[in-house]
Amino acid sequence: MATDTCCIGLTGNIATGKSTVAHMLQQLGACLIDADHVAHELMVPGTAVYHGIVQRFGADILAPGGEINRRALGAIVFADPEALLALDAIVHPAVHDRVRTMVRSSSCPVVVIEAIKLFEAGLDADCDTVWVVTLSPELQLRRLMDRSGLSREQALQRIEAQGDPALLVARADFVIDNSGSLACTRAQVQRGWNMLPACRRD
Repeated sequence: MATDTCCIGLTGNIATGKSTVAHMLQQLGACLIDADHVAHELMVPGTAVYHGIVQRFGADILAPGGEINRRALGAIVFADPEALLALDAIVHPAVHDRVRTMVRSSSCPVVVIEAIKLFEAGLDADCDTVWVVTLSPELQLRRLMDRSGLSREQALQRIEAQGDPALLVARADFVIDNSGSLACTRAQVQRGWNMLPACRRD
């Protein structure tokens, strides 16, 4: 990673609006690394991560074409904390290695790592600053149900599996409350952007 590159770790619990904030940062000139997308790439058939997941969870999580059925896998891990820990132990090290390589090879003045499990995967160690996106619990639940087609019970289960958002806020350098309008969120993003060293935004 170039010495004049600033790396923002962008995190927050599920359905809080991390991607919205990430898009706003891209509009300001940042380059985005989506850790969830990286994880998808690492889970394709033939990879070490794929084989590790299938070995741990069995062939029942596979779609007819042989790829991992993420919905089936999610139904297992979000209902069983130990299963979620097992999945994270397989996926996180590989994601960390790939993202670290991407950050270090980037020539962008500002790089954003968007990751729901930024701390759990150890990605915060590669960041100069950590931003956390928050949302009111009511809006979070509604957005998750609307976008995922989950029942209220399923959505609550996934939200609860994320842990206490206050713990993320306590570790943040900058917090964005996404409970208001897009204009309000954009103003907060701009304020955080302006706080970055000027030489890294030129």
